[in-house]
Amino acid sequence: MSRPDDVPRPGAEPDAPASLDAEVTDAVEHAVEDEVRAAVRQAVSVSVATGLYGISFGALSVVAGLDVAQTMALSLLMFSGGSQFALIGVVGAGGAPGAAIATAGFLGVRNALYGAQLGPLLALRSWHKVVAAQFTIDESTAVATAQRSRRAVRAGFWWTGVGIFVLWNAMTLVGALAGDALGDPRAWGLDAAAAAAFLALLWPRLAARAMQLTAAAAVLVAVLLIPVAPGGVPVLAAAAVAIVIGQVDARRRHDPSGGSSAPPVDGHLGKESS
Repeated sequence: MSRPDDVPRPGAEPDAPASLDAEVTDAVEHAVEDEVRAAVRQAVSVSVATGLYGISFGALSVVAGLDVAQTMALSLLMFSGGSQFALIGVVGAGGAPGAAIATAGFLGVRNALYGAQLGPLLALRSWHKVVAAQFTIDESTAVATAQRSRRAVRAGFWWTGVGIFVLWNAMTLVGALAGDALGDPRAWGLDAAAAAAFLALLWPRLAARAMQLTAAAAVLVAVLLIPVAPGGVPVLAAAAVAIVIGQVDARRRHDPSGGSSAPPVDGHLGKESS
């Protein structure tokens, strides 16, 4: 007696679950691709806004007494806007070289904190870590950590870091060559471009009350320390406050059974890939 076609043979695997898994996988891949494209668009917009600010640094550096070669060396090698402005600020005010270096160093310490945060997210290997260290700045960290999948994290980080590096140095050269001819960079609105871009990136992440309280505490500490602490210390103190609060909040939300919170929707941040 023949077996009906719609009755599966013993031991045969049903087709429906496999088809469903394929559809789910395809949907996840499309979602990740959309997120990667969004991360790239975000990175490009931040890169343009921040890169233009390099004109301001180049002009102010020359006014502070550095020549074009020294100005470009700072942008190429130091590549940290806050530290660069701190250094030329001290130099322009007649401060000692040691004080200028110490102030810039204080502000640069935060990049090490960014590296510790980005390490598990990027999961880079060997020499890629060395290259990534040069591009670990405020903006690349903000764009990268705003993503949910590893592919989007990496796209946001590299596109932002490399994009700003290229534009920042190009605009630094333009500003340094223009020098006094440019006049006050604030008249062009360039002093607010980077801050506005960073705030626009940060604002959506403050929707949760915990984030709002963390930001408020960090700002309060920085404001209280600015009049009494050396340059750079308020920034480090604010970062330390944010890290401590974040760690406490993460432990509070930890699953009592010992499990961690649910992974991102695509689960890619849980994979170790190169």
